[in-house]
Amino acid sequence: MTDSENPYADTRHMHTVHATFRREFALLPGLVRAVTPGDHERAHVIAEHVRLLSLSLHEHHSGEDAVLYPKLAMRAPKESDPVIQFVDSQHANINALITDIETRLSTWESSAGADDRDPLAVAFESFVPFLYEHLDLEEKLILPLVERYVFASEYRKMVEDGAATIPREVGPVLAGMIMYEGGTEALPAEMRTVLAEIAPRAYAAYAEKLHGTPTPPRSSDVVLGIPAISFRAA
Repeated sequence: MTDSENPYADTRHMHTVHATFRREFALLPGLVRAVTPGDHERAHVIAEHVRLLSLSLHEHHSGEDAVLYPKLAMRAPKESDPVIQFVDSQHANINALITDIETRLSTWESSAGADDRDPLAVAFESFVPFLYEHLDLEEKLILPLVERYVFASEYRKMVEDGAATIPREVGPVLAGMIMYEGGTEALPAEMRTVLAEIAPRAYAAYAEKLHGTPTPPRSSDVVLGIPAISFRAA
């Protein structure tokens, strides 16, 4: 459907991005716990992946804070204000949790020791359910409002501006990470021609190095458990 047919935002892209965050963050506890004590090279690989996810999540939330929530507050205050206040508090809590994780991550990256590895894995096991809850809330209460009150052009510019802040060297990996969950349609139309072929290859190579396979579990194959995150049995 074009903007002329429906002038308001199509949030399917957001659902795919959320699914990507669910998958990648849910796999982190297992990735961390699998690192052999003393394996500094592997610890560095995992640490760089966590930093990439943290950057992507931060930019994702920055776009919401700068564009979506102000427009909803202006155009539909009675419907959106209570939800936005709660989601804003969740963003603040997520930032605090990520800051704690990044501190633990740096310590473990330096030591590659089990004494630092295991508390980091526990921190991820605590963080992931909170992230799932936050994403679920946005999808149920925020995105339906976005589809009614935020114009497609405004939403598209938010996505474009967020993509522009991502370092060019990791752009294809992040695009492929999202496409792995939602295909070419998960990318903004103007990015598809450039990234449709290179992004899946970039993520496949990245996943092979990170997960040991170019086809790690998708979000539908990852089970959220408290306190453990695991895969569904085939």
